[in-house]
Amino acid sequence: MSTEDRPPAPRSLAEALRARGDAALGALLRSRPDLITPVPTDLTQLATRAGTRASVVRALERLDRFALQTAEALAVAADPASYGELLGLMAGDDADPAVVAALPHALDVLREQALVWGDDDRLRLVRTARELLAPSPQHPSPTGLGPSVREATAGMSPGRIQEIVTAAGLASTHDSVSAVSALAGLFTDRARMAALLADAPADSVEVLERLVWGPPYGQVTADPAPRLRWLLDRGLLLPTAPGTVVLPREVALHLRRGLAHRTPEPVPPVVEAAAVHRPQVVDSTAAGQAYTALATVEELLKDWDEGGPAVLRAGGLSMRDLKRTAVALDVPEPVAAFWVELAYAAGLIASDGEADERYAATPAYDEWREQPPAERWSRLVTAWLAATRTAGLVGGRDAKERTLSALGPGLDRSAAPEVRHRVLALLAGLPEGAAPAAASVLARLRWERPLRGDRREDDLRGRLAEWALSEAELLGVTGRGALSAQGRALLGAPAAAAPGPEAEPSGPGDKLPVHHHHRPAPLAPLSAAEQAVASAAAARLLAPLLPEPLDHVLLQADLTAVAPGPLRRPLADVLGVLADVESKGGATVYRFTPGSVRRALDAGQAASDLHAFLAAHSRTPVPQPLAYLIDDVARRHGHLRVGAASAYVRCDDDAVLSEILADKRAAGLGLRRLAPTVLAAQADPSGLLEGLRAMGFAPAAESAEGDVLITRALAHRTPPRTAPEPVPDGPPVPDDTLLAAALRAIRAGDLASTTPRKPGAAPAVNGEPPRTGAAETLATMQAAVLTGEALWIGYVNAEGAASQRVIAPVRVEGGFVTAYDHTADEVRTYPLHRITGVAELADDAG
Repeated sequence: MSTEDRPPAPRSLAEALRARGDAALGALLRSRPDLITPVPTDLTQLATRAGTRASVVRALERLDRFALQTAEALAVAADPASYGELLGLMAGDDADPAVVAALPHALDVLREQALVWGDDDRLRLVRTARELLAPSPQHPSPTGLGPSVREATAGMSPGRIQEIVTAAGLASTHDSVSAVSALAGLFTDRARMAALLADAPADSVEVLERLVWGPPYGQVTADPAPRLRWLLDRGLLLPTAPGTVVLPREVALHLRRGLAHRTPEPVPPVVEAAAVHRPQVVDSTAAGQAYTALATVEELLKDWDEGGPAVLRAGGLSMRDLKRTAVALDVPEPVAAFWVELAYAAGLIASDGEADERYAATPAYDEWREQPPAERWSRLVTAWLAATRTAGLVGGRDAKERTLSALGPGLDRSAAPEVRHRVLALLAGLPEGAAPAAASVLARLRWERPLRGDRREDDLRGRLAEWALSEAELLGVTGRGALSAQGRALLGAPAAAAPGPEAEPSGPGDKLPVHHHHRPAPLAPLSAAEQAVASAAAARLLAPLLPEPLDHVLLQADLTAVAPGPLRRPLADVLGVLADVESKGGATVYRFTPGSVRRALDAGQAASDLHAFLAAHSRTPVPQPLAYLIDDVARRHGHLRVGAASAYVRCDDDAVLSEILADKRAAGLGLRRLAPTVLAAQADPSGLLEGLRAMGFAPAAESAEGDVLITRALAHRTPPRTAPEPVPDGPPVPDDTLLAAALRAIRAGDLASTTPRKPGAAPAVNGEPPRTGAAETLATMQAAVLTGEALWIGYVNAEGAASQRVIAPVRVEGGFVTAYDHTADEVRTYPLHRITGVAELADDAG
């Protein structure tokens, strides 16, 4: 393209955006969704918003390491800079081939995100980004470079500048500006600079070498040593404050052979495989973990079924209750916190909202329990993927040094879902069955989102990634550290190709050669609808791998029952009341005790029901000791009756009551005889029941009418509750519909604001249409109908949103104007009272 045919170079970011097509503008709004909230009125406002500090900081934090290094190099380059100058800063004098190959893409990323604009011969970093990334004494640059010669000599006396120029072997000049330019020219001339340094004392060169990669500042005394004096005299070190000197940027770049960064990182670190297992082993191991996860959540909710721990005044679970829950689940406290938070995120537990507020299962828990196991697992992992609440923070401190508690405030970290998804996506990029080295995963994530400034002290993303790896293993998304088939499906990733026979390892722990030259494209996070489809696919893959529930147990003569696998729900529910769990694992051992049998009788079961139940569900005959135990407890069950007086005990056998009165253990109950068959107590009914049971009796509670109260296990439930909403990490990425509407609105507003007006028309204020009265507006509209001219109007809709439009009025009547709206490309009708101003357009307005 000839110089005459080339479009003029943009003079501002707004002009650069105006030259973009809809696809490029859409890419900008997707990568920086904060720019679309609310929708800008035109491209000038979009450019202004793209240059605000908060938006630029957010954009910089989302750059990968090489793109950020490119932006940092532009911040220390001339403004504007050419592509050749940028390439020299990134690739150095040796022109590193990897940097040369990667730089165009990095520059495209910066341009796409409107952090850089201009053609290759005039690249400009947006002003706010330059201010954030350029070196200063208060905010050193990550490049380690100091100020330029011009910046460092800004406050220096003209006489001193001339002395430095002369000492450096340059001719004196008539003014400071040309002297500084001559000195900078010397420092950027490789040959002359090499000659100057060839004459430098060795210890002076050593000083430069200590400062060359930063920090570029050093301390000197009032009487510098000869090695420093030599450097100061020639401007190779320049004073910035009393006792402080700095290495000028141009000198450092010469010593670095042109490199702005000591170690440019154009290529992301490879995620390495620590081990490779058979895919079948990975999937079966993950399925076993998935089953354990379901059992753990059920056990947690069963423990809280009659009302869980109290809610702290500040919200959350006390550390004592968390420890008690960890003991009940037989897991460490951090793992218990994870299960509690997962159940909360899935909407299975919540606070009951009562005056004495406690945590309990929600009605959704009952629906969840009735679902097939694979679907229950799918619901848990879907909630985990999207949750911003971060269990790993439990036990830590917030900004006010308060302890963070499980289910309490302060646990939301908006980056958590993105990090979890990215970690799993990196695992999906490995060969099937490959478990990654955790350190390589963390290194890759740090390259993709490098730490800047104070954030280096708190590598939250690194901790989130470590927690994601361990939590994925707990949930059965991974098995032996490798992503399972159901884990791949959960991400919407295609199934990995099965390895050929020649690559099959001889054992589950054997390693396979892992080739990293081919990697799939990064997996994008799924929409809610896409995630539902992916979760259903994951559940279908998991279902055949889960153990089939059993409908029988093996009764033992030692009053135990062995469940050789998971039990069907009715059997598990009844057995959980009739017996106590003694041990868990591949097989669960239940023990029958007088207390557990009494618990079943309290729940309304008769002895005959228990005998029939055991006979129907045991593959072995019912042992005689167990039958005797049931009959013995049933014979004594309900012989004593406890009701509310404050409390009383009645029994048809007065000898039993006499035995109770004579027992020293009854002293605390405050018993006294009211009648031969009735005792009154000072204790409440529940305390009296517990006291008599501790003495070896089997009392039954009765109602005011004298009927035995059936104390079934109460399923305390909260009112209907919704799962906690994740805290978004900034505005959501706009969908295609919103993006198309926003682009139309921005283009429309830009057309209205840039269309030329007729000479002599009322002037616009701040780019908005002039204010006109109702009569003038009506007259202008009517005239435009006759002449067919287009008008520029300001309009306020029913929601109070103001906009600018270019219209061609067709008809004016009844307080409305019907016109062809050029900005919307359709015919519309506008109420005249909502038009705030009108101006005529130039005859040649496009």
